[in-house]
Amino acid sequence: MKMFDVSSDSTCDIQRGEREEKQIWFVPLTFTMEKDGTLEENIDDFATQEEYVRFYERVSAGEFPRTAKLNYDAHMAHFTKMAEAGVKEVIHFMISSGLANTIEITRQAAEDIKKLYPDFRVYALDPLSATVGQGMLVRLAADCRDKGWTAEQTYEYLLEVRNRVQHCIIPNDLFYLKKGGRVSATSAVVGTVLHIKPLIVFDEQGKLNVTEKNKGMKKAFARVLEHLAKAPMDELKALTVVHTNNFSGAAELADLIEKKTGVKPSVTIMGPVIGAHVGPGSVSCCWISTKTRAQLHSELYSE
Repeated sequence: MKMFDVSSDSTCDIQRGEREEKQIWFVPLTFTMEKDGTLEENIDDFATQEEYVRFYERVSAGEFPRTAKLNYDAHMAHFTKMAEAGVKEVIHFMISSGLANTIEITRQAAEDIKKLYPDFRVYALDPLSATVGQGMLVRLAADCRDKGWTAEQTYEYLLEVRNRVQHCIIPNDLFYLKKGGRVSATSAVVGTVLHIKPLIVFDEQGKLNVTEKNKGMKKAFARVLEHLAKAPMDELKALTVVHTNNFSGAAELADLIEKKTGVKPSVTIMGPVIGAHVGPGSVSCCWISTKTRAQLHSELYSE
């Protein structure tokens, strides 16, 4: 008998088949595609890989996606559905508090739903990550549930693990970072002309930091391997390469990592909500390491 349930919003980028297999409750974000002044509403819950590819092809062709965080009403509806299904305790994940204030909305909804369903409790877990880093924590929660752990045990365990989830995010085009305010317009123009590939990490507060700029993807991949060498995978050997319609680049990085570490990474495509901010053509790597982010970044950038 399971002691609790697991839930996440769609920024975890766990695709539908796996969510259903692992019995993960799911609440999707929405995004709007804009082309020639026409708006089209979409739900972040693609069923096929072709839908992911088509999304990035549309963005590459000039359509501009706009994303929106989950509001209070969406959280209340989601938690009500679980409570009415008989769920008593749930660990719920949302996008990093360093990117949006969804954790505050979640906590308010959790308080209010308990007034209506006193036996229902939400453990709101800020992953300090998004996309596959968040997804790793969601999977771990499901694994702990299946082992018979309590919600409280799992929650405390994941609060420690989340600080060891490392990211190396390599956008292909600086213009999407410019739109998000991460780099200046001048840097975007110069960087694109010079084929600069920035390397972005999540810091210990769950915020994105552009830590360095590499000339070309191969140079950026070499830096990913250096990060992995400095902060090796822990005993879980959890490592994922995620891309935004760059299958060849993802395969290349996965191959380099396997040759270097002996571990074959899983490879997946990023969902539209996070991918909208990274832009098409990116390749990124995420793993659970033996070191915290603070330890790794101190070693890498104090040299």
